[in-house]
Amino acid sequence: MSFPRMPLAIGGWMLAASVIAAPSAPQSPVSIELSHQLDEERAERLEPLIESFNKQQKNVQVKLVRRVGGEAPKQLNLVTREEQKRFVDNKAQFKPLHQVMREAKEKFDASKLSPELREGLTDGKGQLMALPVAYSTPVLYINREAFRKAGLDPDKPPKTWFEAQEVAGKLADAGNACPFTTSWPAWVLLDNLSAWNGAETSDGSGKLAFNGLVQVKHVAMMATWYKSKYFSYFGRRDEADRRFANGECGMLTSSSSLYASFADKKLDVGVATLPYHDDVYGAPKATLADGASLWVASGLKPAETKGVAKFVNYVLGPEVQVNLTLAGGFLPMTPVARAAANSKLLKSDLAGLHVAYAELQGKPTASAVRVSQVEPLRTIVEEELESVWADKKPAKEALDNAVARGNAILPSSASARVAKSKRRM
Repeated sequence: MSFPRMPLAIGGWMLAASVIAAPSAPQSPVSIELSHQLDEERAERLEPLIESFNKQQKNVQVKLVRRVGGEAPKQLNLVTREEQKRFVDNKAQFKPLHQVMREAKEKFDASKLSPELREGLTDGKGQLMALPVAYSTPVLYINREAFRKAGLDPDKPPKTWFEAQEVAGKLADAGNACPFTTSWPAWVLLDNLSAWNGAETSDGSGKLAFNGLVQVKHVAMMATWYKSKYFSYFGRRDEADRRFANGECGMLTSSSSLYASFADKKLDVGVATLPYHDDVYGAPKATLADGASLWVASGLKPAETKGVAKFVNYVLGPEVQVNLTLAGGFLPMTPVARAAANSKLLKSDLAGLHVAYAELQGKPTASAVRVSQVEPLRTIVEEELESVWADKKPAKEALDNAVARGNAILPSSASARVAKSKRRM
């Protein structure tokens, strides 16, 4: 770079000299923090993808940091399913993703994302607010060795809940102390049980309505399983996953993203679609895709906005999505990435993904309320379900109570949004 010669007047003397300006110091790369609440194992699996991005960039560097409750959002925030409603309700703290990409002048076409992954992350105009970066859907896992010991064919997992009950009985007769268990009970036993069997979780006015015939029947069935020691309950989150991974249980309903981690533990696992109730007309329909989404904080500097947008497009690359699938078992976000996964992953690695894809292809139920995404509501539901397992309340009373308590805490604005959403469908 050439610089002009400048005459300098010093002490009245004109000094004609060639002065070359010192080169400016190189600018430090923009630092972007990505906050998360992943467990230690999944955070470690994500680190190589972050490092790969950083190596490709000169002007931006991304750093994983663990999110602390109550602190201000970081530039990027990986939001769990349970936190999503809170983030949606605090839109002022975040900038919609489509706006971030437009301001950064980065190419971005949200329509290329699979429709089932966009559900719940778009505004009234269908514009994407956040990126569904780590999504999954619940499936049924079976311990193939436990099946064989019980004289069951591990290549013929139960398709219906009636068949699952027969399988649970045979596992119990063979000495299995935990024939069936589930993680995330509100997500699996209410949100997805309802969607898979075509039952609503809210009515036309936006009021909660997950105390219908299908839900009551299923919770009552689970109560009889619990009494018969067919169903073991280990907690409200992912405690059951660890029990199944240790070989303690014959069947587990949990996230499709777990398949790879079970394989890592050398567990002989089979994966099948979530059982459905075959006496419900039209079932099965479609399960729900949920998980962690990427949200951008508001008030970023232009350089930060540009850096965030570059990272988003990096994550959307087919190769990176394949690596995300390998690292965490998550659903690739675009059809192109899914095709890449099909061509690059081993057949055994694809088993969980194929089952998840199959479940998501049906016609979804129109309900706009997802119990597991509203933390106070999820807590109420889990309390009432636990009262059923403890034989303190029948299923109908517990679900009626959960609906009444839930409607009392949901703001009227939330009900209005639900009703508006249902009218658009």
